[in-house]
Amino acid sequence: MTTIIFAGPSIHGLDLAPFNAFEFRPPAAAGDILKTAHDGAEAIGLIDGIFGDTAAVRHKEILYALTKGIAVYGAASMGALRAAECAPFGMTGVGSIFEEYASGMRTSDADVALAHAPQELGFRPITVALVDAEATLKAMAKGHPAADHSALNLSARAVHFSRRTWRTIVSGAGFEGDEASQLIETLRRGEQHRKRNDAKLLLEHMLCRTGKPAGPATWKFQNTVFFQALERRLD
Repeated sequence: MTTIIFAGPSIHGLDLAPFNAFEFRPPAAAGDILKTAHDGAEAIGLIDGIFGDTAAVRHKEILYALTKGIAVYGAASMGALRAAECAPFGMTGVGSIFEEYASGMRTSDADVALAHAPQELGFRPITVALVDAEATLKAMAKGHPAADHSALNLSARAVHFSRRTWRTIVSGAGFEGDEASQLIETLRRGEQHRKRNDAKLLLEHMLCRTGKPAGPATWKFQNTVFFQALERRLD
């Protein structure tokens, strides 16, 4: 069985030895899942994807893979977003971040976005995703004044994902000098990694899966001119 995993910053620091049966590829862009489906993958795990100056993974290519009987899973980052959107069609979402998007509790794709190093440096995260920042602040809330916790949360939500570091969060909340330095160190030591945890859950889930689901019978894939254009790009 060929199992393909698209991942990058969300699995940085994770021990991948238990998952050596999987083929890991960089974060997915538009067309990557479609190409994987054409190449004969039997299962696809979408964790990280790219966006911005490159087109993101299309929903249509996920639907195409599902109609071919390919099991498609999503978690942690882009995978959680697409799984929440495509779950009614058979995509399987894993983890608490997926559940928040699926329930409507979380709606912004920016909540899981972050800046990261290139593949040569292992996709090391450079900034902090909001889902991880919020979890970290919640974990350290006990023992800190409520006003400080509120200010830090507001700062984390206000700063753009490409600049969201513990330093910019603390600075934006009004902390300075030694107090700021000590707080930054506390946050770094206690950082919560929700995205990495959900990514690991997805890998464990796929490792234990048996068989593959049949293509959904309640809907028909529409082979639109836009999808045909995406297919032509693979030639």
